[in-house]
Amino acid sequence: MNIMLFHSTYGLGPAVHRAADRLRAAGHEVFTPDLFEGRTFTTVEEGMAYREETGKEELLRRAVLAAAPYSERGLVYAGFSFGASVAQTLALGDGRARGLLLLHGTSDIAANASVDDLPVQLHVAEPDPFETDDWLSAWYLQMRRAGADVEVYRYAGAGHLYTDPDLPDWDEEAAEATWRVALGFLESLED
Repeated sequence: MNIMLFHSTYGLGPAVHRAADRLRAAGHEVFTPDLFEGRTFTTVEEGMAYREETGKEELLRRAVLAAAPYSERGLVYAGFSFGASVAQTLALGDGRARGLLLLHGTSDIAANASVDDLPVQLHVAEPDPFETDDWLSAWYLQMRRAGADVEVYRYAGAGHLYTDPDLPDWDEEAAEATWRVALGFLESLED
């Protein structure tokens, strides 16, 4: 699989590179665009401030430009938290998308979004302050209505970005379970 992996509001840091290496070790080609143009942050507040300052439209423009040279190959879009929202937006707009792997995040869905059985897998903490139960229920129904084939995995007691060993949210057991299921999902897309 060709995977376009987007970083969280912390920027393109070590956790994203480790995830990309893990995916590469499983035989995938992985692209890790830097939507923050070299900036990384030590707190989510700093990253969110940069995101707001840069603007959603500009960040999406950067994401589209990063994915465009590879989209003909049929990408799997993936991302962490903020990066998951970017991945979702691109996957729903790319008729060649092979799948969508969301780690710790989702995004609004355009009313006219339509896909043809796009495989989608979401991994999220339970509870998650950014992905509330009510939001996730509505999101799931909207994704199904749009034509996506959605699987949702919840991890009780894990922090928001629980796959990042450099953050207080780190939960090794939940992270390993996530990667085991996610790698199986990616393997299923190769058929």
